[in-house]
Amino acid sequence: MRSYVSRRRLAITSPDPLAERVDRPAAASDDAYRAAGVDIAAGDALVDAIKPAADATRRSGVVGGLGGFGGLFDLKAAGFRDPILVAATDGVGTKLKVAIDAGRHDTVGIDLVAMCVNDLVVQGAEPLFFLDYYATAKLSVEVARAVVAGIAEGCREAGCALIGGETAEMPGLYAQGDYDLAGFAVGAAERGHLITGETVKAGDAVIGIASDGVHSNGFSLVRKIVADQDLGYGSPAPFDPTNSLGAALLQPTRIYVRPCLGLVRAGVAKAFAHITGGGLVENIPRALPAGLGCRLDARSWSPQPVFRWLRQAGNLSEQDMARTFNCGLGMITVVAPDNVDQALGLLSDAGETAWVVGDVRAAPADHPRVVIDNAAEAWAP
Repeated sequence: MRSYVSRRRLAITSPDPLAERVDRPAAASDDAYRAAGVDIAAGDALVDAIKPAADATRRSGVVGGLGGFGGLFDLKAAGFRDPILVAATDGVGTKLKVAIDAGRHDTVGIDLVAMCVNDLVVQGAEPLFFLDYYATAKLSVEVARAVVAGIAEGCREAGCALIGGETAEMPGLYAQGDYDLAGFAVGAAERGHLITGETVKAGDAVIGIASDGVHSNGFSLVRKIVADQDLGYGSPAPFDPTNSLGAALLQPTRIYVRPCLGLVRAGVAKAFAHITGGGLVENIPRALPAGLGCRLDARSWSPQPVFRWLRQAGNLSEQDMARTFNCGLGMITVVAPDNVDQALGLLSDAGETAWVVGDVRAAPADHPRVVIDNAAEAWAP
């Protein structure tokens, strides 16, 4: 398998490990690879198809063009003086199976970027560049182009450059028609300006920022509920009859980079929590100092209809919901009480819907760190 950074190449895995070392004329080699299930020409076509999308994400700090073995980035040219680098890697999970089964591949690339860059911004870091890994049994240029176009769209929204990636065609390892994605993002913050949560104290306000739906977590449970309900992804969504179930569930993860950086630069954010796997009850404590937790009132925000449907169709408890899904809040920030109005105003100006959803309180070791009041009422179908 060949890797790359600044120019996408087709990474070839042959069923015969000796095939890479056999010296033969190029045409014969191409024919042999094709017979083994790997199409080099398709990889070359993909490179040509996605180059404009990658070029469109170029930003200050990117050095040179495509074609090298490593992507270059100049932190000084990006405006940093004494930066701390922050890195994150993630995937999209079994939401990919929904995309594959629904035949819709244009949004999961946005999910991939969002899952990584949202994890950077919670630490106050500005996303700088992104790399992706796309692996499949047999390369479909059309499908891969749609996926990478989504990745480029996510990068544009997050303000980071797509500087490279890897395309791996691996017959025998993946089922026909399946593919997998992984992403890697690097950001930076000036030394002394990272968001660590260390200044959070009891009495601080907890602000929840609306999600766009399920985002990219809990899809093994979502898919089970869909199967148990004997639904197809092409059928109308039970919670949104104007949309197909596949399209509704594939609503991409919201990218919170710009609004959260606005809070950071205004000096009002003490902590952030990106609500991913583990839901509200496991992610919020990651942003709080030891000995502190929070109490939320579920009546203070409005979850999307998909969550009420999941709860009813899956016969899920409030605890199941809060440990699995974002329940309508994709990002949490903690601010001092005196900064609540300013924070809500900045978020509104950035196009976000946000609510004060609770407050920070002492959390003894033998008590839950996140308590959600009135969930049974607020999340009722």
